[in-house]
Amino acid sequence: MSNSDRADLVARMMLSRECDRRSGLTLRQGNAWFAISSAGHEAFAALGDVLTAADHIFPHYRDRAIVMARGMTVEDVARDLMGKADSHSGGRSMTSHFSHRPGNVVSVASPTASQCLPAAGAAWAAKLRGDGSAVLCSLGEASSRQGEFFEALAFAVQNQLPLVFLIADNGYGISTPTHDMNPRHLGLLPAERLSVVDGSDPDAVRAAGQDAFDRARGGFGPVVLWCELDRLESHSSSDDHKLYRPKAELASLRDPISRYAARLVADGVVTQEWVDARRLEIADEVEQTFTRVASEPAADVKSVSEHVFGSSSVALPAPQVSGGTMVAAVNTALRAGLDRYPEMIVFGEDVADPKGGVFGFTKGLDRSRVINSPLAEATIVGAAVGLAAAGMRPVVELQFVDFVGPAWNQITGQLTTLRWRSLSDWTCPVVMYAPWGAYLPGGGIWHSQSNESLFTHLPGLRVVVPSTPEDTEAAFLTAFAGEDPTLILLPKHLMRRRCEPVASSGVGARIVRPGSDVTIVTWGNGVELAVEAADRLEVSPEIIDLRWLVPWDRETVAASLRRTGRLVVVQEDGRTSSFGATVIAELSGADDDFYSLLAPPRLVAKDDVHIPFHPDLERAVLPSVDDVVAAVRSVLI
Repeated sequence: MSNSDRADLVARMMLSRECDRRSGLTLRQGNAWFAISSAGHEAFAALGDVLTAADHIFPHYRDRAIVMARGMTVEDVARDLMGKADSHSGGRSMTSHFSHRPGNVVSVASPTASQCLPAAGAAWAAKLRGDGSAVLCSLGEASSRQGEFFEALAFAVQNQLPLVFLIADNGYGISTPTHDMNPRHLGLLPAERLSVVDGSDPDAVRAAGQDAFDRARGGFGPVVLWCELDRLESHSSSDDHKLYRPKAELASLRDPISRYAARLVADGVVTQEWVDARRLEIADEVEQTFTRVASEPAADVKSVSEHVFGSSSVALPAPQVSGGTMVAAVNTALRAGLDRYPEMIVFGEDVADPKGGVFGFTKGLDRSRVINSPLAEATIVGAAVGLAAAGMRPVVELQFVDFVGPAWNQITGQLTTLRWRSLSDWTCPVVMYAPWGAYLPGGGIWHSQSNESLFTHLPGLRVVVPSTPEDTEAAFLTAFAGEDPTLILLPKHLMRRRCEPVASSGVGARIVRPGSDVTIVTWGNGVELAVEAADRLEVSPEIIDLRWLVPWDRETVAASLRRTGRLVVVQEDGRTSSFGATVIAELSGADDDFYSLLAPPRLVAKDDVHIPFHPDLERAVLPSVDDVVAAVRSVLI
């Protein structure tokens, strides 16, 4: 580095520190509610000199120096602290949950280490494109005990991804000393991929960072930069480290700014007078900026529901379904998507030929773009988040929806929140599909769940449950063209059933059978129950297949209810806190619809019990045609 570059680096470090100091004052003045200090981590500003403009950064909440090196200004930092309307999140994310689209700084989510798998996905996108870019993923040493860090490292090693993990080892996970529990000291990290660095020395950080990125870009795969440094202040403004750190330890903390400034003075790069004058200039700049931002408005509370979704998906014309089954429809749709979108890949367990997925969804598709994943659902979804953020269109298969648990952190923390928390700067058009539901004896507890209400509860996720091959194909093509994450739940009971062609508009609800006496609303396997029940009834029910649960077609249902005056909702899921209960509550809570009711609505649902293995026991807990018939007759009395 030239002398001017080194002087500029220490000034950038001082700028980050002054933002910390001013944040504390702003908090005490009542203009902020929470603050997280980056003091002690400023040497990471040197990494800004080894990254390219095309590189992506998945930062840690103490990475103020890094994100400012990538273009976040003092104004941006102040707006972030005070949750102003013009901040990167419009006041939606906690302070220090950085995001800066122009600098490829991907929005931070609070769950620790949840950024690791998306970072691996973004690195995978870089490798697939061959554009020479790399990814920096930063986290603390306490977070490195999270399983998702190890999954991301394993995936990056497996695929030789251009990914550098930056571990800030300040010795504490809030108040817990971490030396005896972090993976480096437990000997769990591959020595050839580990570089231990004095994290308080910006020259050492820069040199090690340059080497790490050179290796990662050159095909070596991931490198772990383990940086030892000191956290100079409490964990956050809600913490007091004097309560748990010894006085002697606090007195001996290394300050990277004072140490580096002293070195530059000793080397004749700058004078002490220059350091003192520059510090005063920075303090004045930061004070003026923070004061000005304090008077800016917060976001309009009416805007808080914006950016949950992008623009509405537009259904594409579905080609003729080959084979007349849902399995064939999925295969046809995936083939069309791969042809239409060069940035699309399909990722999941056993999806590549010769297996082609355990249900055969991906049989015969392009092996270069249909790729087997490890047996790790968090990796499948987390990598997809990163791929999507980097501009790819990932489609992921979850072998059974019952096994979504390991991916839940990624779905709730990353996938469904990314657009909203970044005001649509970052989007996540991931398409997930999974076999779903029971009525297929022998599945038992972990192969028979119909848990759609777990997913409809998550803002930002579109959810569809088709019941015909045509609707299945249309759902996939609609999701491919959309801008949001979409989950397609495929009823196993109906997958291989050959059906007569049924016209599909692809969006909204479908009136399966018009009628005048009672409205039956259902989806998935419930459609079959409703049709069989209608054949046994002496009245004329109108059967509505919702298809899309998020967003659900309320108008079609409400219009039917106003005609019939009676409502029965049939679902396979458990009764309590279910989507069917939501449909009834929504309609009952609206005056126009409530006063159309001639009888109390009925919900036909599974008992609140798990699905047993034996077919007799399974039938005993699942809704039956008799249950639907009884519910319809009860509202006609």
